[in-house]
Amino acid sequence: METPIERIRLSQTAKDQLTKLKRQTKIDQWNILCRWAFCRSLAEPTPPSPVPIPQDSNVEINWRVFGGEMSDILILALKQRCYNDGFGTDKDTLATQFRLHLHRGIGYLAGDPNLKKIENLIALGTKISNNK
Repeated sequence: METPIERIRLSQTAKDQLTKLKRQTKIDQWNILCRWAFCRSLAEPTPPSPVPIPQDSNVEINWRVFGGEMSDILILALKQRCYNDGFGTDKDTLATQFRLHLHRGIGYLAGDPNLKKIENLIALGTKISNNK
């Protein structure tokens, strides 16, 4: 399946937030935390605000590394979300919405005062899916 974006460069703010999350959860890989963040944002009922996101950090992730074995599922989830939100599913729209969802999700996870260890992250995922 065609990826919406080849390489993902994070903002410095997102990098700092992910560093905090790595310390708290003991999850060492950026891509795993980014998957959690992306899914956290997709779970929100509203689309992310269309704000400019700088690409000013030195953290860059290839889409295939980001998505791993779930790559195609994440692409489909993004396309479905764009469709549900009334956006197109062309490559530029998908890339923009992906970056917005990823950065919003990172902010949500980093700002969650209850997220202090990996068990809290798992409980958050369970709580969100049980509320649907």
